[in-house]
Amino acid sequence: MATAPIAQNPDIRYLGRLLGEVIRAYGGDALYRRTEYIRSTSVDRARGIAAADAIDPGLDALSLDETLAFTRGFMLFSMLANLAEDRQGVAAEPGADVASAIARLEKEGIDREAILALLDGALVAPVLTAHPTEVRRKSMIDHRNQIAALMRRKDRGFEESAAGELIEDAIRRQIALLWQTRPLRRERIRVQDEIDSAVSVMGETFLPVLPALYARWKRVLGRRPASFLRLGNWIGGDRDGNPNVDAETLRYALARQAETVLGFYLERLHELGAELSISSELAPVTPELEALAALSHDDSEARRDEPFRRAISGLYARLAATHEAMTGSPPPRPATIPAEPYPDAAAFRADLVEIGYALKREGDGAMASGGAVAALIRAVDTFGFHLATLDLRQNSDVHERVVAELLKAAGVEAEYLALDEAARVALLRRELASPRLLASPFAALSEETAKELAIVRAAADAHARYGRAAITTYLISKADSVSDMLEVNLLLKEAGLYLPGDPPTAHVMVAPLFETIADLQRAPQIMADWFALPEVAAVTAARGHQEVMVGYSDSNKDGGYLTSVWSLHRAALALLPVFDAAGARMQLFHGRGGAVGRGGGSSFAAIRAQPPGTVQARIRITEQGEVIAAKYGTRDAAAANLEAMASATLLASLEPPALSEADRARFGAAMDALSEAAFKSFRGLVYETEGFKTFFRQMTPIAEIADLKIGSRPASRTKSDRIEDLRAIPWVFSWAQARAMLPGWYGVGAALRGFGDQALLREMAEAWPFFQSTLANLEMVLAKSDMAIAERYAALVEDRALAETVFGRIKGGWQETVDGLLSITRQPHLLAKSPALDASIRLRLPYIEPLNLLQIELLKRHRAGETDDRVKEGIQLSLNAIATALRNSG
Repeated sequence: MATAPIAQNPDIRYLGRLLGEVIRAYGGDALYRRTEYIRSTSVDRARGIAAADAIDPGLDALSLDETLAFTRGFMLFSMLANLAEDRQGVAAEPGADVASAIARLEKEGIDREAILALLDGALVAPVLTAHPTEVRRKSMIDHRNQIAALMRRKDRGFEESAAGELIEDAIRRQIALLWQTRPLRRERIRVQDEIDSAVSVMGETFLPVLPALYARWKRVLGRRPASFLRLGNWIGGDRDGNPNVDAETLRYALARQAETVLGFYLERLHELGAELSISSELAPVTPELEALAALSHDDSEARRDEPFRRAISGLYARLAATHEAMTGSPPPRPATIPAEPYPDAAAFRADLVEIGYALKREGDGAMASGGAVAALIRAVDTFGFHLATLDLRQNSDVHERVVAELLKAAGVEAEYLALDEAARVALLRRELASPRLLASPFAALSEETAKELAIVRAAADAHARYGRAAITTYLISKADSVSDMLEVNLLLKEAGLYLPGDPPTAHVMVAPLFETIADLQRAPQIMADWFALPEVAAVTAARGHQEVMVGYSDSNKDGGYLTSVWSLHRAALALLPVFDAAGARMQLFHGRGGAVGRGGGSSFAAIRAQPPGTVQARIRITEQGEVIAAKYGTRDAAAANLEAMASATLLASLEPPALSEADRARFGAAMDALSEAAFKSFRGLVYETEGFKTFFRQMTPIAEIADLKIGSRPASRTKSDRIEDLRAIPWVFSWAQARAMLPGWYGVGAALRGFGDQALLREMAEAWPFFQSTLANLEMVLAKSDMAIAERYAALVEDRALAETVFGRIKGGWQETVDGLLSITRQPHLLAKSPALDASIRLRLPYIEPLNLLQIELLKRHRAGETDDRVKEGIQLSLNAIATALRNSG
């Protein structure tokens, strides 16, 4: 953004220079010079060259219009720096690829046949969710991706873009478009917008990237592995706390997904038709291919001797008819011959296999690998006609009310909510064994009950239209009893998704979500009681596995960082013998966010740090908000992150345990003590300190975040202003904006200070993957926090005595945590052993600090009643810019 060097990364210097040129050209020389003064002064302050208050005069001189322009400039620099770092692999981890994982396992005596056998029953699934921490508009992300594509072309030595423009001019033009694109949404985002955004990512990255990865893994493994890595989605089916999600959004999401995946297949078929010009006069053709060509009814004289092309014409026509049947509209390129739609993806795959077999007629010839046909078969294996498996999710309180109303309307039980757990379970089991339905078309039902019934009926329609892989799981938030799960089966029964019998059949799996510390502690007993029901045992045996979801966000808000991660670890360990006794394979679904306070950090390290025996090659992980664009916004990033997930799952499933039983017991006892102390410290501050709620709401921009139009879901579950009722996402996001990052570290310092055996903690840090991952994430969030900046936010609190008291505890706790961490890791400063990450964060600090200072001043003006729209816009821009610079802030 200036002539002076700002980083060692050459891409950052290059893109920064072009951004500076754009600001000067479109914002004017005065804005450029003021921006450059603030930038260079901030860099000098970060290096200790300039005085601590040197930057403030430069900020004070900005007008409101200049403030908006300045904020946009710093936001764009951060976006471009992120792009450059992703290209340079700053966030990449050594050994986070399948080839390295296989080599590591082979050194442990685990051969490739064992790995392939494991993959036959494996499932690794990133699940896209719509939690509102992605503050950038899709238009901004699209321009960023264009720049990334141009940079890749530049890497390959091209001097011109595909359109003939000089590469540097093309990049500069995309940066100018970013400068002139409105970064903020004018209207609150709708569920349909969230669906469109996610489906765009699925189509742009997952569809082309996964088949390519599988081709690579086939070469590494020596033969074709099962399609174990698949895509999941919540957007359009997650109703927990979001009144805007209903049967219509469910249908819309599935239709958009089908439209995207079928469009992709049609385009690949069109390309295959152009490529496979093989003449039957020059090469032998299998009888099966001749039959497929004849069935196509392609009577073109020009293709009479080209059976591959005639066969593909038939496949294209049938798939085009499928597109129209499933989406209600013809594909962009209609077929030229009439045909019947495919009944399912398996039938389409079978036709592709015939073409693939015909290509392999030469044995080891050039076309034996299958090429594009093999890639298309793999895509169909992975994505079917549904693209991504869509989960249903709702809160158990809703299910209780709906089931109570249905039972009362059917004359079964007038006071269901008054029954104790045993009576509820007995009643629900009787109803599940009966073929009789509870809902009558003539009964007057409440809006809530009608809505929930419409959802399960729409899910049943989806099974008929797209296949059962379209919806496989129904998640229950706030699950704390067996009846919570039986209630969902009862609702599914109303739509034919649960069928009574001996044994019964469940087409959708019910899965509990354990979120709070108390829920995690009760999880093993709840699951033991669940498996003890004969009908549940039968359904689980038929399926072969059972999912349990564990939530990082609410457990953190409930008990703090250390207690959250340890409670999740202990819950997984405690669940393992319960599943073993039931003869069921455990599938853990990790509800992680982008920020450390919500389970963020390295997915590779997190999966490898899971307790021994708990991964079992089946794991699902939520990907949400800004993390989706960061990890899957480009094909290169998507490939690296998916590869890391796959390799980590292999290692976690097959690698021998890192610790002996004795060490696990010693380390576990130490973590119990640390967790208990951290829990007391965290609860003491957040829930037991008089006035803390007021302090939090005045210190952080939580109220202003609620005005950001970045999600279709309300910020709180209820109208209450209690911290307990606030969603974990804005809770973490607001602390990140104020640079305190409290959810990611508070309580840890008190726990470390009170633990006497430093030698034991150092031993744990060196030998235990779980503790290593815990400390690494803690260190990252401490490095991104800044108590000097946070103290300025604390000055926004009106009660000065309250501000000084509470912030004094926060600041002291932060220093205590830093000191304790450095003592354990034996480092002179934070991230001393992680120079790449240290450089990445240090690069950002001079660009974040001015944004924080501007945000504070704008917050003061806004809260003082200033009505200029530019003040509010400036706050929202600063929220956007700070989140972009911090990367994993929500």
